[in-house]
Order: sequence, then structure tokens, then C-alpha cells
Amino acid sequence: MQALWLHLQDFWSTLDRHPWLQSTLGLAMLLLVALIAGRLVRYGLQRFARLLSHQLALVWVDDLRHNKVFHRLGQMVPSLVVQFGLGLVPELNPALAHFLANLALAVTILFQALALSALLNALLDIYARTEHARTRSIKGYVQLAKMVLYVFTGIIIVATLIDRSPLLLLSGLGAMSAVILLVYKDTLLSFVAGVQLTSNDMLRVGDWIEMPQVGADGDVVDITLNTVKVQNFDKTIVSIPTWRLMSESFRNWRGMQQAGGRRIKRSVYLDASGVRFLTAEEQARLGEIRLVSDYVARKQAELQAWNQAQGNVAAHAANQRRMTNLGTFRAYAHAYLKSLPDIQPNMTCMVRQMESTAQGVPLEIYCFTRTTAWAEYERIQSDIFDYLLAVLPEFGLGVFQQPSGADMRAGLMGSGARLPALDTPPSSALPCRSDST
Repeated sequence: MQALWLHLQDFWSTLDRHPWLQSTLGLAMLLLVALIAGRLVRYGLQRFARLLSHQLALVWVDDLRHNKVFHRLGQMVPSLVVQFGLGLVPELNPALAHFLANLALAVTILFQALALSALLNALLDIYARTEHARTRSIKGYVQLAKMVLYVFTGIIIVATLIDRSPLLLLSGLGAMSAVILLVYKDTLLSFVAGVQLTSNDMLRVGDWIEMPQVGADGDVVDITLNTVKVQNFDKTIVSIPTWRLMSESFRNWRGMQQAGGRRIKRSVYLDASGVRFLTAEEQARLGEIRLVSDYVARKQAELQAWNQAQGNVAAHAANQRRMTNLGTFRAYAHAYLKSLPDIQPNMTCMVRQMESTAQGVPLEIYCFTRTTAWAEYERIQSDIFDYLLAVLPEFGLGVFQQPSGADMRAGLMGSGARLPALDTPPSSALPCRSDST
């Protein structure tokens, strides 16, 4: 015991002879206390947050824990302990103490900014669970706030380390405004575009947009400060600069989805040579079809009354009004669409004849389905045209189709012409007979 006391006396005498050793030992002790205090405070905050999260009314505490808000607050404690404990370190050089105090203050400001950034992330997660998040995205505003926070934090940290006023550095930024505008041009344009898109409700997360110039055709999955991410239907991701959505046009299919009906607009090209007047026998046969029986009876009465009113002039066939197979089929197709339960009855539904082209007479089907689901929509559309194409011969009509090589070959065989064998040499290789006299 006496030996231990002698060693302690020698140690204290050594400390008295070397002041730098006292300051070094004091700084080490202060750093150790700061680290222990930081660990204890972090553990206490996280334990307290865990207890609060068990309350149903405080579910937002989980968001704070998930984004490490309490962890960042606990990281501020060691620098605060060092900052306020430097006065207790003996024999510490005033210049070194001033530098260490500024360094501890800069670290405190850094972790304070990180805590505020984590708090903004937590607020974004809390907002994402509200109803407004479906129509209004604030992610761009949060990113802008974090950017401003980091810029001002960096300025204040640099000013603290060099022991100058932050206003001096901020005044220097005014002279660099042109450079700043040039560097952050896209960011500023995207921020303004994001504000306009959000305020005018032009774009939401979940909207189906189509922008061919950038290869985008899919659902919006994320709206940030600089980009809008679109997941195409082939599961690829397209990142579009936000400012391009304001400077260029894009198609948003949200209106179609909200209306509850998706448009069918497709034509059947009929062979013009098959269009003709209906005979009395054909009218009687078509009058037995349920969907056009009323139309045939009404049209026959209308045409008969009109022809009788013309008197003897209607005796000539060219002066008479008669039913055509194309007009009857058009009425049948319209009645068929009206009878389908998959067609939206409260929206436009019509069958119209378009201008004739070299490909035939276009008969356009224009209607809306009850569903907006893509696969179901395609099934309904296919079923409609499958049936209409199959029922065309009942009206004496046919679909126009450009002749293929097989059609031409069948035509030549039907005309009695003999096709050359595959091994027959071309006509230019056969000997020619002179017809000159």
C-alpha cells in the first residue's frame, strides 16, 4: 500500500513538472466522459421512443425511430460535453482550447443538421400515409428544404472553423450568384416545374402517362425534385427531368381511369364491291334477326311511304330509295354494341362509315367499355371484332384484304394458266422464233 502511495506521489510530481501532460490527460478524460454520456443519452432516447411507440395514438414515433431522429440527437451529446467541458481541463493552451471549442461547435451543428434532415424524412413518411399524398407529392419540397439546409449548414460550419462571421461568407455568395444559377439551373427549373405540376394537379403518383419522345409509357412511381420516375409496362424504369414535363407535352390517362370507361375506336375495312341493294327475300330473312327486326320493319315502312309519295317517278329503279346491306349491317352492329353488358351505356356509342379508301370502305366502331383494366379491355375489343367479322357474310359483305402471293397463284390456276416449273429456265433463256417475213 505504501508503495502504491509512493507511485502516485511520483505521478503527481511528474504532472506538476509537465503541464502539457496534465492537459493531455484532461482531454482524454473529457473525451471518455463525452463518449460515455453520448452512449447513455442515445440509449435513453431510444428506450423512451420505444415505450412511446407502444401507444396507438403515437404511431408517428415509429417514423422518427426508423429515420434515426433520436439517434442523431444523441450524437450531438459528445460534442456538447466537449464544448462545455474544455474549461475544466487544466493547463490547456488558450489557442488550442479556442480551436477545440470551435471544432466541437462545428460537430454539434453538423449533427443538428443531420437530425433536422432525418426529421424531414420522417415528416415525409408521415405525410405519405395521408389521403392528400395520393394527389399532392411534397417530396420535391422536402428535397429542396434539405438542400438549403445543407448549404447553410456548410456555410456555418466553415465560418465556425475559420472563426469568421457567417454573414461574411453569405455576402460572398452574392457575387457568385451567376455561377450558382448556372450550376443549379436544372434544379431550379425542375423545382418550378414541380410546383406547377403539383399546384395544377397535372401529375400524381400512380398516373399512367405516355411520353414517346423519352420512351415513357407506364405508371408514375416517384416524383422527386429533379426527376419523375415512370415504370413502363415492360417493367423498365424511365427517369424524366421534371422540367421536361412542363416544356414538352405528355399524355395522362388519369381522366380515362376516373371516367370509368375506355374508348374503342377501330375500323373494319369492307370490300366495296360487296355493297349492294337488298332484295325482298333478303329483307324478309334479315327481318327475322332479333337485333335488326325493328330496324328492317321501320325502314321498309319509311321507304315504302317515300316511294309512294313520288308517284310514277318511283317506277324507275334509280328513282327509288332501297335498303342496302351495308346500312343494315351498320344498324345491326350498333344494336349489337348496345346489347353488350361490357359496353358503357352512358357514353358515346356509334358505328360510322368513314371515307372510302384504296383499302375499302372503313366502318368504324366507336364506343366505351365499362372497365379500364388493360387485359379486360383488350378481351372485350377482340370479342366484338371477332363476332362482327364472322357475321359479315350474313349480310353479303366481306372484308377487304390485299392479295397475297397465294391469292395470285390461286387466281392463275383458276384461269387455266400453267405456271412454269421451278426448274424451267426463264423466257429470256429459251430460243426465240423469228416472225419476220
